[in-house]
Amino acid sequence: MSRPLQTGERVLLIDNKRRRYLVVLQPGGEFHSHAGFVPHDEVIGGAEGMSARSTRGTSYRVLRPTLADFVLKMPRGAQVIYPKDLGPILMMADIFPGARVLESGVGSGALSMTMLRAGAVVTGYELREDFANRAQANVSSFLGDEALERYDVHLRDCYEGIDGFDFDRVVLDLPEPWNVVKHAEGALATGGILVAYTPSITQAAQLRETLEESDFAMAETLEVLNRSWHIEGQSVRPDHRMVAHTGFLTSARLLGS
Repeated sequence: MSRPLQTGERVLLIDNKRRRYLVVLQPGGEFHSHAGFVPHDEVIGGAEGMSARSTRGTSYRVLRPTLADFVLKMPRGAQVIYPKDLGPILMMADIFPGARVLESGVGSGALSMTMLRAGAVVTGYELREDFANRAQANVSSFLGDEALERYDVHLRDCYEGIDGFDFDRVVLDLPEPWNVVKHAEGALATGGILVAYTPSITQAAQLRETLEESDFAMAETLEVLNRSWHIEGQSVRPDHRMVAHTGFLTSARLLGS
């Protein structure tokens, strides 16, 4: 039996056109749209999956948001890494419970919360204080304050070096990840994995050139394309629109000299 929806929780209100609205439940609060408003008090204490009706008769299904829902709707300063890339990054970096991860370029925290939810201990480097604060707020908002105990964000430039050693993973969302390769060699434990997200193929190519001259091996670069399908009775075809290019994912493993 699911627990009741509580004050302070985030919920999704989904209308009959599948439009999604992320709402924080507060006593006396109201969700307003062109279809009138839904009092929060009618949702608080209800069960997940309930229907809520606006003052103009529009019905909304009420669900708790998934991580993917939250990433797409959460407050952001920087562009986020989208869900279609977050899953592959977890696999390419082989994130596991207790993994010690150095993440540079935390942005709005989408990748951070994905790795934290998988059980990692994340040390984040970020140049901009507003991005660092936003990332920590988003992590706390979705995962709870306890996740912050495994999330240590520093205002630092990863190009200038990495403090610490024996990290299990280094995960980068930076314009020039090749400038971190030498630092990652000293920070990662042997067998550790580096993964970088880069928007352009020229960035990925320059990273690969640097990796070829390093102690890293087993380098791989890929792109994830997400094509959904229209399935309605006997009408079966690819959707006319797809989530195509967002970025390139490059991984390599530290084998040592």
